[in-house]
Amino acid sequence: MDTAFSKLGLDDTIAFAVQKMGYNDPTPIQAQAIPVVLAGGDVIGSAQTGTGKTAAFALPIIQRLGGHGKLRCLVLEPTRELALQVEEAFNKYILFTDLRTTVVYGGVGYGKQRDDLSRGIDILAATPGRLLDLMEQGDCSLADVEILVLDEVDRMLDMGFLPDVKRIVQQCPKARQTLFFTATLPPEIASLAGWALTNPVEIKIGQRRSPAETISHAFYPVVASQKFDLLEELMKRTEYKSVIVFSRTKFGADRIARRLQQAGHSVGVIHADRNQRERTEALAGFKAGTFEVLVATDIAARGLDIAGVSHVINYDVPENPEDYVHRIGRTGRAQTTGDAFTLVTEEDVRDARSIERFINATIERKKLDGFSYIYSALFDETAQPAAAPKPASRLHRGARR
Repeated sequence: MDTAFSKLGLDDTIAFAVQKMGYNDPTPIQAQAIPVVLAGGDVIGSAQTGTGKTAAFALPIIQRLGGHGKLRCLVLEPTRELALQVEEAFNKYILFTDLRTTVVYGGVGYGKQRDDLSRGIDILAATPGRLLDLMEQGDCSLADVEILVLDEVDRMLDMGFLPDVKRIVQQCPKARQTLFFTATLPPEIASLAGWALTNPVEIKIGQRRSPAETISHAFYPVVASQKFDLLEELMKRTEYKSVIVFSRTKFGADRIARRLQQAGHSVGVIHADRNQRERTEALAGFKAGTFEVLVATDIAARGLDIAGVSHVINYDVPENPEDYVHRIGRTGRAQTTGDAFTLVTEEDVRDARSIERFINATIERKKLDGFSYIYSALFDETAQPAAAPKPASRLHRGARR
């Protein structure tokens, strides 16, 4: 049976598993990376999240591993959520094989992770800190690793994981295949790539410096003391299915969530100080529709694949302009449309202009009709009155009483 994926060199069983998941045509990163990985070459893949990167390395790795044996593939991820997401993807793709996979990450007990490792697995998804703990305690050896995947490497750099990553790489055999995926390639990462990889093939999939065309986005100037009032008013006037609210800080995320709950919204919260059970429940509840709102720090801005997010609201302007594109890219995915609102105070003006320089476009300033604004010099920056977003449906109004 010839499919677009089998034409890339994938076995029928793997191509069938992919087709069963509803994927008919490979994305650009998959079309370019799969043949190289199958041939055993090292790869530097430069691609944004949401481009099908996980399948680009997972599918050919499964084929190269063949049947069940020792721990031969390690995938390093910067966050627990991404590690879990990668393990989930592998489990779907290995459906018609006897390969085994597991995931290790901090914030939970060691028991199940130790049991899985001792039973024998082929593919391990891991965060650096917990993996090093398990290695030091003698529960995990990388001596037989044939394929090493370093994923979201720029995010690992941002989170200070580079020394841990180097220690882990040093414990892997020198004769291995290394796959390196990152959205950006700053000098520190280029240096790591030069040290860890051998004659890599570089695959660059259009660096996204601008939001997807399916996303409508605008700045909403407001004085700091009215930010929450404006957030609540925007949500009242918006017909949304699910919304992610981004905060710069963990403390801010908790405060926003509490106030939204008091206003009658069902809310999940994700940030680094929440324990793993809380984070897993928040994400699962948001995906299932139990929570209509997910309040998060930038831990949720990259990589997490959450279908059907209709709106993103930046309660705080991100300091890094790239994070603006990542954050609002949580909506408008897979050719659906989405809206993104960003609340901008006088303290945020410099960061807001950095975002416009980064995406090389002026972002429309809007004011909400009928909202009792306190005057700010921000409003002299050509803020256009915004016809209220689509009115909330009765269903949503009823749900928020």
